[in-house]
Amino acid sequence: MVGSAALFGRTVTVIANDAQAVNPRFPVVYFGVIGMEEAYKMACAVYESIEADKDKSVGEKRPLVLIVDTPGNAPGKVEEIFGMNKATGAYQLALAEARKRGHAVVAAVIGRAISGAFLCHGLQADHILALPKQYGTIIHVMPLSSISRITKMDIERLEELSVKSPVFASGVDFFYRLGGVEEIVPSPAGLREAVARHIEEIDARKRAGDDTHTGPWGRGLLGAERGGRVTRPAVMALMEEEFDAVAARYLK
Repeated sequence: MVGSAALFGRTVTVIANDAQAVNPRFPVVYFGVIGMEEAYKMACAVYESIEADKDKSVGEKRPLVLIVDTPGNAPGKVEEIFGMNKATGAYQLALAEARKRGHAVVAAVIGRAISGAFLCHGLQADHILALPKQYGTIIHVMPLSSISRITKMDIERLEELSVKSPVFASGVDFFYRLGGVEEIVPSPAGLREAVARHIEEIDARKRAGDDTHTGPWGRGLLGAERGGRVTRPAVMALMEEEFDAVAARYLK
């Protein structure tokens, strides 16, 4: 579901997946699943927004607001053969290009935000907001049952880990600790104001040339500040040190 809306008088592009719809041509696409066709349509909406505002300066370009409630991609054999990964990848690329061209991108998680669908419809945003868990919000890399099948770990052990580890847990609070959510909005009534406030903050940072506190990079910094990703800075520093030690051999 795509369209234009007025947010406190400012035109924004709204992109949402319909959590009540079924795609009759693709049996695995139902109730919020983002499939191949949906991802391409979303990507087209982003590129049309970029084209419409290509001559505007940063801060004047229309923001993109993503409404997220998806259980994942759930690809079937047909979708995999046709290249659903290309479709979802195209949508991710479109959002990344919109960010880099000066559009503020804000994602609002109002329900489920799971697996590959959240990768393309949410994680490329400048800022991510979410309703608290009492509204049924779930943010998860993948269900514990799937993790169990892949890692060969008992589901009981994974359930124990999910109680305290933000990597395995599905709650919004855990994802906030990892830096994946900039703000937990207390109720749906506050979403409109919160989205507008974050758009203003993102625009201000983009006008100032600050690209370190928005998008995926900014969420990495937040995770370290909040104690959810404390190892990340040390690993990155070590990688940079090792790269600098050999860079002269390759960079000419």
